[in-house]
Amino acid sequence: MFKALVGGLALTLLPLVAGAQELDSGDTAWMLTSSALVLFMLLPGLSLFYAGLVRSKNTLSVVMQCFAIACVASLIWFVIGYSLAFSDGGSMNWFIGGTSKAFLSGVTFDTLSGTIPESVFIVFQMTFVMITPALFVGGFAERIRFGGMLLFTILWIFAVYLPLCHWVWGGGWLSELGLMDFAGGTVVHISAGVTALAAAVLLGNRTGFPNTPMAPHNLTIAVAGAGMLWVGWFGFNAGSALVSDGSAGMTMLVTHLAAASGSLAWMAIEWLKHGKPSVLGIVTGMVAGLGTVTAASGYIGPIGGVLIGTTGGVVCYFATQFIKRTLKLDDSLDVFPVHGVGGIMGTLLTAVFGAAALGGVGLEGTIAAQLKIQAIGVVAAVGYTAVVSYILFKLVNAITPLRVDGEEEQQGLDLVCHDERGYNF
Repeated sequence: MFKALVGGLALTLLPLVAGAQELDSGDTAWMLTSSALVLFMLLPGLSLFYAGLVRSKNTLSVVMQCFAIACVASLIWFVIGYSLAFSDGGSMNWFIGGTSKAFLSGVTFDTLSGTIPESVFIVFQMTFVMITPALFVGGFAERIRFGGMLLFTILWIFAVYLPLCHWVWGGGWLSELGLMDFAGGTVVHISAGVTALAAAVLLGNRTGFPNTPMAPHNLTIAVAGAGMLWVGWFGFNAGSALVSDGSAGMTMLVTHLAAASGSLAWMAIEWLKHGKPSVLGIVTGMVAGLGTVTAASGYIGPIGGVLIGTTGGVVCYFATQFIKRTLKLDDSLDVFPVHGVGGIMGTLLTAVFGAAALGGVGLEGTIAAQLKIQAIGVVAAVGYTAVVSYILFKLVNAITPLRVDGEEEQQGLDLVCHDERGYNF
């Protein structure tokens, strides 16, 4: 059973070669729904969440960035992304896939990926490549030029996302090693978090940070977006089961418990430390719980979900304080301390709570042996993403300046980059 689960989405490649399974309408219906849910968590969920957290003069800029990234990533996936992530790369398969599926060659109404149409698997995975770079928008919010951001994102998808996706889910070296990453602790959250931190360091802090207050301009919008993220995350995690059965049901259950636990943990810390619980805190705790449980979600039981979610809420809270207050790094919307730290912690804890003795599906070896594999995956994802993102930022900045100047930042990116206002009253 463990061998069937490890590698997560990579197992869908086997039926493409063998043609051994038949279409299951229930699985197909669930995966169609899951794909829509993940798109919902990006557009409008993440867009509204980020829009409410920035200042009013930058509301449209983050919405536009999320929307444009979704469109560009979709076409990259169609042209060559899916092929590089999920086809056989021959002698280079340890690192990247091949070009046999370029322009979705060979994908017809009848081709299957496991028990679902290959077209459905393609669109489900397309939503992952859309939302991952949209997450790191929060790291450089309110100070980056739209054109430079878009060029960086295109290069980043090719140089970072597609190799990581292939390593973990497409039959690459981490998949062969036995890394357990059910829905994207490494591929999505670590890569987005580390990229956001690199961007924050290279672009520098927003003018006035940390002395000038930069409070969210509309928490109501942010909470609405957060609610959409919570709902959409069911497709993100439970959809990664790729079937409509008990494994998807358990994944949805532990995902929900982690979200609730992370929310309450963050809220409780704020309440104890500051005397009042904040709305911003409870929704950020939710995202921390969800991001932390993502890697483990298909391998653990309910107790694991509660404990991982709670740990995520606590650790990510203190990581946020450390980044902002101690290091004084302006990761605008706390992408690294929430997604990056949560992804790292969740990937490691998968080796613990995935054990059968703790309610998980069971490990092939010992907790220590699996923890070593998980640690290798974390180090590889962090190191590779950091180095390549740094190089890409330097390259793009040499082509076109990434940061707006002081006067433009003061005016706001809505007007400077798009000649529009988020509010006209």
